[in-house]
Amino acid sequence: MSDGLRRCAWAVRTAEERAYHDAEWGCPEHDDTRLFEFLILEGAQAGLSWLTILRKRAHYRAVFDGFDAERIAGYDEAKVESLLQDPGIVRNRLKVQAAVINARACLTLRDEFGSLDAYLWRFVDGQPIQNAWADYREAPTRSAESDALSKDLQRRGFKFVGSTICYALMQAVGMVNDHSTDCFRWQELSPPGPAV
Repeated sequence: MSDGLRRCAWAVRTAEERAYHDAEWGCPEHDDTRLFEFLILEGAQAGLSWLTILRKRAHYRAVFDGFDAERIAGYDEAKVESLLQDPGIVRNRLKVQAAVINARACLTLRDEFGSLDAYLWRFVDGQPIQNAWADYREAPTRSAESDALSKDLQRRGFKFVGSTICYALMQAVGMVNDHSTDCFRWQELSPPGPAV
């Protein structure tokens, strides 16, 4: 890159991916609205490229009420139908319906745990898992933690939360640091001491 920084190889193809990689991916996130946004967008991404979702994210935020779980939980069939006519999002009925189902399940989960943040981060004991991959392609697509998260979310009625989607969520919100070791973000997001 012209700025001289080394990045994960996936992040050098487009300006959108580079900006997302540098400012968001792998950064520990604790804001409930942002966590819910990533949960919904990772589900929407299933079978598609993340770049497709990145390019639609601003529109998703607009039409999904800023990912306010309480507002989305109140969506009726007419709202779902209007969303399915919107070319600015992934117009997959199951994915749009899953956003509503997941919002309702999220409200129940927040009643139990106090926040989505408290619920999610307990799967990594409140601390990011620090990996040390020489090449980002060495990173797994699932883990014991994502398996456990997926199983528990499904038990609670969430949709589009398979283990691979959960692992991508964990990577995105910094529950796991899967930047490659030659990437400038790996060092910035790694605490002193040995990696696992």
